[in-house]
Amino acid sequence: MAEATAPTSNPKATLRMPTTLALGWRRTRIELRQFFRDKESAFFTFALPMFLMIIFGSVFNTEIAPGVTFAQYFVAGMIASGVVYTGFQNLAITIPQERDDGTLKRLQGTPMPKASYFIGKIGLVLVAYVAQVILLGIIGVLFFKLELPTEASKWLTFAWVSVLGLLCCTLLGLAFSSVPKSGRGAPAIVSPVVLVLQFTSGVFFVFSQLPVWMQHLASLFPLKWLVQGMQSVFLPESFASQTTGTDSWQLGQVALVLGIWTIGGLAVALLTFRWQSRSR
Repeated sequence: MAEATAPTSNPKATLRMPTTLALGWRRTRIELRQFFRDKESAFFTFALPMFLMIIFGSVFNTEIAPGVTFAQYFVAGMIASGVVYTGFQNLAITIPQERDDGTLKRLQGTPMPKASYFIGKIGLVLVAYVAQVILLGIIGVLFFKLELPTEASKWLTFAWVSVLGLLCCTLLGLAFSSVPKSGRGAPAIVSPVVLVLQFTSGVFFVFSQLPVWMQHLASLFPLKWLVQGMQSVFLPESFASQTTGTDSWQLGQVALVLGIWTIGGLAVALLTFRWQSRSR
């Protein structure tokens, strides 16, 4: 009689858990679906910058400097604001809401690595920002004769300012998400912060025309430096004095300030991020 042999396990047939990065990509797709279902979030992220571009570009359609139209100036501020909308404002509002409805608590109890959740948020921010820049560029070119950069160095600057700005604002959004006591009150806390920074950072007005004390105050926060970095891409070198008071765009200082805020945002996020609301 033939002896029964125990089945041997095939290592290749062994089920393997998806990697942290693979789960992060799946979280990104989930985040995107949830994002577009939330009409308010989609409005503030996509529609608001476009509406502002159309309104301000139509009302202020004159030159603010030789060869520089207000629309050319404004698009740099709107792209910089888009970084703040997608990275800081969106996360600082939606995460408290997810904390309140128990989403974060349920995710914390799953085998999914916590890093995958944050990768999903970063993926959402990146996709939303790219789409927003494309839409703003199309509107600017079609309706306001926006001149896109033709030099490779300008696009390289655009790339590193975008990446560093997105990383900075995403980490700050994660850090600030612990400030609102509830998801319902988050928009009332976060939105005014963004609006005040826009008015003081040279988004709506030429920076040199703002009061000196306001310029000094804005220089402490990252949006002013994001705007300055984007202006170096879309505006001529001769316009730098209107923002920096010098003959250059001070890109080294832009990188330094954004880098400091990025490190600070990471440190605060690691120390303060909560998966459950304070009442639980």
